[in-house]
Amino acid sequence: MSTVLPAPFTPATPVGRIINVVRLHLANPWTTIFMPWIVLFAVFLANLAIWWIIYTAAGGATDPEVTEGLQYSGATSWIFVYMIVVAAQAMSVTFPFALGFGVTRRDFYLGSAVTFVLLSAMYSIGMTVLSVVEDATNGWGIGGRMFSAVYFGDSWPQRLFIYFAIFLFFFFVGAAIASIWVRWRATGLTVFFIALGALAVAGVALVTFTANWASVGGFFLRAGFIGSFAWSLVLTALAAVTGFVLLRRATPRN
Repeated sequence: MSTVLPAPFTPATPVGRIINVVRLHLANPWTTIFMPWIVLFAVFLANLAIWWIIYTAAGGATDPEVTEGLQYSGATSWIFVYMIVVAAQAMSVTFPFALGFGVTRRDFYLGSAVTFVLLSAMYSIGMTVLSVVEDATNGWGIGGRMFSAVYFGDSWPQRLFIYFAIFLFFFFVGAAIASIWVRWRATGLTVFFIALGALAVAGVALVTFTANWASVGGFFLRAGFIGSFAWSLVLTALAAVTGFVLLRRATPRN
């Protein structure tokens, strides 16, 4: 995330060392805070222009198909993927830099995890506030939905939880993947993605040949909308533990 050492540091207590790592990650807020919001605003303006063109060409909100179509938008997806990049930089760039200042692997990973949680909370709150404004203005006056799209829930508490769960997932998955890179470099990543692809194909084949797609759908129906997103926290926890184990045995190489 950054290669600038913030100063002065907090005293070297266990909590202080973790805070130092958090400050290290946030020493250059441009890539972790400012740039994502700037790009998100640019994407929003592009969507707003597209919505206005569709809205105007269709003669306003009189066409139900237009009204329904504007409820769906994948424009926010890029910011979640961007957090994989932020986490990857934390593991592959900031990690060896921090070790040079005597930071232990344990403290570095715990400090990184705290940073991921704080950033997830910040982005989740910001996007939830924008979804409330979007609701209050009836989709910015033309029915467009970017922050309150149907798959983010119907109320702001649902959206806050869903946003938070998604951000955590991408942060810790990105950190786990980058930890593979730090420990085994390109060979490790190649083996990982091949194994991941093979497992995905095997899983699809197993469910297909056993005719269990209805059971899979039933599982998510029973879990409910929020429950389905809550299950992602299990994968997030597994990724967090995996990243920690790998990084504790990793030797960074320039």
